[in-house]
Amino acid sequence: MLEATLKQGQLLKRIIDSIKELINDANFDCNSSGISLQAMDTAHISLVHLLLRAEAFDPYRCDRTLSLGVNITNFNKILKCASNDDQVTLKANDEGDSISLAFESGKKERYSEFEVKLIEIEADQLGIPDTEYSVLVHMPSAELKRICSDMAILGDTVTITATKEGVKFSASGEIASGSITVRQDASADDEDDNTLIELNEPVSLTFALKYLNIFCKSASLSNRVALSLSKSSPLLVEFKFQENGHIRYYLAPKMENEGEENADDE
Repeated sequence: MLEATLKQGQLLKRIIDSIKELINDANFDCNSSGISLQAMDTAHISLVHLLLRAEAFDPYRCDRTLSLGVNITNFNKILKCASNDDQVTLKANDEGDSISLAFESGKKERYSEFEVKLIEIEADQLGIPDTEYSVLVHMPSAELKRICSDMAILGDTVTITATKEGVKFSASGEIASGSITVRQDASADDEDDNTLIELNEPVSLTFALKYLNIFCKSASLSNRVALSLSKSSPLLVEFKFQENGHIRYYLAPKMENEGEENADDE
């Protein structure tokens, strides 16, 4: 049996809202360590990996490993019935065909309960290889969100170029071209405002802005974001929920010989 309560239910609401445009159906894999989700988007361009450790819940109980298949769109609709300050409790029986969601207001004057039907999803766990990244950037998540939004005005793709001068985001299209360069800055009074860059070797890769802008919806989950880049490897975009988990997005770079038609298909 699974029983897990999030005191701040808005965390789950924001997580599901941030991935609903990428994933149709997914398995929540539950065990004694916590709840995880791993799925590719329908175009097989990006991969989402979510981890909520058991410590994020109070209480948390999972008697045995469970795989709970849900339709993300429907799950999101039910979560919208919860207020941001509600605590959310997930319950599922070992052999059940549904997952229960209970919402309780902070003053306990309102209690709601819903049953969401589970679905069978055949999905293999994709092994995520350990990668020695050439570039690691820690920056404010709001800054990355703004940059990707600005670049989308110019074109469908953004080239991220990391050198000793900093990290440059550049895009071009029919109306204009432009770039934004982020340089290391560890002088801010608030550590959340610092930008830190670890550079082992220069890297320049191009990615679809459609996906990056979806990833940036997770900026509401964390003040900080980490970007990890290496030549010919997927970009890793990571948002951490303090010490209680993370959501990671992997995005394949666009190859030089990919045409505009492929970009539009994505």
